[in-house]
Amino acid sequence: MPVLLVLAGPSGAGKGTLGRALLDAEPDLWWSVSWATRSARPGEVDGVDYHFVTRTEFERLRDAGGFLEWFEVYGDLKGTPAAPILDHRAVGHDVLIEVDVQGARAIRKRFPDAVLVFVAPPSREEQRARLLNRAQDSPEGIERRLAEAEAEEAVAVDLFDHVVVNDQLERAFAEVTAILTVRRAMDR
Repeated sequence: MPVLLVLAGPSGAGKGTLGRALLDAEPDLWWSVSWATRSARPGEVDGVDYHFVTRTEFERLRDAGGFLEWFEVYGDLKGTPAAPILDHRAVGHDVLIEVDVQGARAIRKRFPDAVLVFVAPPSREEQRARLLNRAQDSPEGIERRLAEAEAEEAVAVDLFDHVVVNDQLERAFAEVTAILTVRRAMDR
């Protein structure tokens, strides 16, 4: 059975950076691109970072049962479309999904065999620095994300199969790669 690898964690933990590194190193891994009703941020590309859609388009697919998981996040709708994931797994591709903690919980309910990896920042101070450096949130938004990180980390131990602290990208990448390698060996 192909591996369904889920990276989740708070904003600024580096799950997107880890995911892109995995894709570069693992040509047989397929990345699920989520849908979002927010506007693209500077540097984001439609169809690569997210599929940026209208609220009406999103609600149409949601109402048809077309998402593995979806939630309203900071006033915008975000979700993981089910069909591409099911299609890729059906032909033997391992799938990588990057979501938040509530999305990981929903995926676990639908796919108990999914490998859930919680990506944690090394410290709240480093997380704050990363959020400030990416310059995508207001000071109030950063504080909201930091407060939410506390709650997300509190559930990580019980919900996730693995916790990876992203203190050094190379080390965290090696750890996630090892998790994927072991799971592939178990499932084949």
